[in-house]
Amino acid sequence: MILYNVTVTLDIDVHQEWSNWMRDTHIPDVMSTGMFLSYRMSRLLDHDHQDSEIYSIQYLVKDMAHLRRYYQEFAPELQRQHTARYEGKFVVFRTIMEVIDHNELHTPPVS
Repeated sequence: MILYNVTVTLDIDVHQEWSNWMRDTHIPDVMSTGMFLSYRMSRLLDHDHQDSEIYSIQYLVKDMAHLRRYYQEFAPELQRQHTARYEGKFVVFRTIMEVIDHNELHTPPVS
């Protein structure tokens, strides 16, 4: 399995609207490509940037062939839409990681 991580640093004045747009529009559009198995969206709680917020969106993908297909067929337009909407308000970097091991807890932990 491959984990495609997108880390976005946003100007503080747009981060809430961006977060809503990501959950309501962008992430559903990414998932509708059929290239990814699941996603997780997180916000960094402890960082040194007082004028920004930092988010990480992690998409789980079966293999590099699916990720390459996403890059070729879908990413250019989806990234264009994001840039057109938030140009000058964000910095993004992407990483690709191989999932070596994982454990998903399906029941709540005991208090």
